[in-house]
Amino acid sequence: MSEFWLISAPGDKTNLQAWERMNTVTSKSNLSSNSKFHIPDLKVGTLDALVGLSDELGKLDTFAESVIKKIAQYIGEVMEDSKDKVQENLLANGGLKDKMKCLQIDLISYLTRFEWDMAKYPIKQPLKNISEALSKQVTQIEADLKTRSAAYNNIKGNLQSLEKKTMGNLLTRTLADIVHKEDFVLNSEYLITLLVVVPKSSYVQWQKTYESLSDMVVPRSTKMIAEDAEGGLFTVTLFRKVMDDFKAKARENRFMVREFYYDEKELKCEKEELMKLASDKKQQYGPLLRWLKVNFSEAFVAWIHVKALRVFVESVLRYGLPVNFQAMLLQPNRKSVKRLRDVLNVVFKHLDEVAAASIMDPGMDIPGLQLSNQEYYPYVYFKIDLSLLDCS
Repeated sequence: MSEFWLISAPGDKTNLQAWERMNTVTSKSNLSSNSKFHIPDLKVGTLDALVGLSDELGKLDTFAESVIKKIAQYIGEVMEDSKDKVQENLLANGGLKDKMKCLQIDLISYLTRFEWDMAKYPIKQPLKNISEALSKQVTQIEADLKTRSAAYNNIKGNLQSLEKKTMGNLLTRTLADIVHKEDFVLNSEYLITLLVVVPKSSYVQWQKTYESLSDMVVPRSTKMIAEDAEGGLFTVTLFRKVMDDFKAKARENRFMVREFYYDEKELKCEKEELMKLASDKKQQYGPLLRWLKVNFSEAFVAWIHVKALRVFVESVLRYGLPVNFQAMLLQPNRKSVKRLRDVLNVVFKHLDEVAAASIMDPGMDIPGLQLSNQEYYPYVYFKIDLSLLDCS
């Protein structure tokens, strides 16, 4: 299960015993896998500032998660033919280890072994500064994603549009890759070569009648130059002045004349454009995928630091000063979510008896507490959902 609960409770002796009790019960009953979540000693500032920051961090949390999901989903779009390998490309930078080499690790490992990045987010600065640095970083990643994805999507869209022209039947598809110069009478003041799509069932009829569909059709001038499942593409040469009459008669006999006139320069341009777009897409693919992987990691790391900040701020607001709380990361067993919630409620109900009672009795109103449908428990709680890919 890729859902985690990041919770905190006071770190005094009584509550540390409660932690031990919770750990014992959850591990014995296989309700969850638990690990300590280490948050450094951050600068508290004033309680007024913390209240305002709490709201800002909530918005930043939602925004950062949305950016991560956008990047993950776009990696899936870019990898189009290898979507089954997307998950293995969603990694996080695990920190500077082994002589300053960056270690890429899976998201669950990063989360369960979380270490605050002191270099990127120095803890001696005010919390608001850290929050603003995180917000600026994620906002810039989103802006860059929009620019890069728009450029790549433009190439991809134009390429798909040209490639679509090579599909379909002989009535609709491009003829650039089918026709050749020698199939046409060119640069003639009087003669013109037309291309006619003839159903397979009418091949014999075409051969018998095309010369008599109008006056001035060049005898024995038809030749089949392409064929698909539905019919064939035939050339026919005639005098320009009977062209409209020939087209009308051909239509009456279910022979469809394609509006096509051989232009060597135009055909060459179309082929070159297709090759150029395919080459551009190939050249951009590698650098774009690398950028997406690097910035997915950056955004994910920033998001988990936002979660850590939220736990710190909410714990100080909930439990007061001096700062003394223990944060814990729980990975619930999928089948035991309700049972785990009940155990946590029993273990920590002394932190907020009214809230605990309301959880046991969902119909109970807490006077003066407007939660706007937010989840509220006796302990600080934030959910972290790592199912970032929409596989539907």
